[in-house]
Amino acid sequence: MSFEHLVRLPKDRIGVIIGRNGIVKKEIENKCSVSISIDSENGEVIIRLMKNIDESEPFKAINIINAIGKGFSPEKALRLLDENVILEFIDLRNYVGKSTNALTRIKGRIIGFNGKSRRNIEEISGCKLSVYGHTVAILGIDYEVKAVLDAVKKLASGSAHRTVYKNLQNSRTQAKLNKMKLWED
Repeated sequence: MSFEHLVRLPKDRIGVIIGRNGIVKKEIENKCSVSISIDSENGEVIIRLMKNIDESEPFKAINIINAIGKGFSPEKALRLLDENVILEFIDLRNYVGKSTNALTRIKGRIIGFNGKSRRNIEEISGCKLSVYGHTVAILGIDYEVKAVLDAVKKLASGSAHRTVYKNLQNSRTQAKLNKMKLWED
């Protein structure tokens, strides 16, 4: 079986994927059993399956590279090796159209003053957020990510921060109760 996938990334994130002395690239290759070729001129990364072991491994590599491309550090992106951790994106252009001023305003609402809003969302949910370009990337466990997707969409639509945090906290509390109920049954 031959597998090859092309990922296009911003040129300023290519160096992060390579890492100092190629260490990040080597780590992704080793942990995902893939070969990575990088064209830094065009911002293209080609992922090839090296061994026919687990067919999910190249997809993990694709997700890790996409996460790094959307602004996450390699350390955070490598959390995607855990099968319970997922990556989701929200394109903020869906909320603002082509207006760069509106995009800047929405990004400011999500990040908050000195990063306070983003930090609050991360602390309440357990997810990690990256606001990069016109997207918000969310990294975490599936039920946490769903709650954060909803929170970011509400912030982008103009909801009050306090309301969004309260809904996020309620969602987290409900998830914990559901988890405890599973143990009781």
